[in-house]
Amino acid sequence: MTNPPYRELPEYWEQAKQELMKRDRIMRKLIPQFGDLRLAGRGEPFLTLCRSIVGQQVTVASADVVWGKFLATCVKCTPSNVINAGSEQLLACGLSKRKTEYILDLAGHFKEKRVHVEKWAEMADEDVISELIQIRGIGRWTAEMFLIFNLLRPNILPLDDPGLLKGISINYFSGEPVSRSDAREVAANWEPWRTVATWYLWRSLDSVATETKAAN
Repeated sequence: MTNPPYRELPEYWEQAKQELMKRDRIMRKLIPQFGDLRLAGRGEPFLTLCRSIVGQQVTVASADVVWGKFLATCVKCTPSNVINAGSEQLLACGLSKRKTEYILDLAGHFKEKRVHVEKWAEMADEDVISELIQIRGIGRWTAEMFLIFNLLRPNILPLDDPGLLKGISINYFSGEPVSRSDAREVAANWEPWRTVATWYLWRSLDSVATETKAAN
């Protein structure tokens, strides 16, 4: 049995909520709907990035099955243990050949210190993203999700995220399609708390889905 992941809470959350509600009429209505719910950090960097790769382009249920097998194979999920497991054992977990290559490349970057994990806390957002996207299988969206959920950066705007664009569409444009330019313009009012506003827009989509199910 594995220990539950450590969940860090952002210190800036309450300040961000208050400032967003003061300056944005949509946030003023949206934020109170979710009470004390807030973003929670997702544990150790290497483990988080492995999980991101496993979950790419598959359903949550499928990813959970493969992830369970992966953790059973690499009980202590360290770069060295993943490399020692090798491609054959990783493939046996249900990973595709490409994802197996991605995870081994990720492990190599960490083991050989080609990424500067210990410096990420002090590095600028774009510098961390630039470092992460050098790893096979990690694009800008995955890097931005890592900054949001692992490093808990307060001002990330993931313009490639369909959920963010849908949340802006529903809440700010009455459901009309929005462009990245539209999203960037709306988000200018959220600085320096774009992560927090994004999180509440994601939660608003959960509410829409729940209401739709209840109506059917």
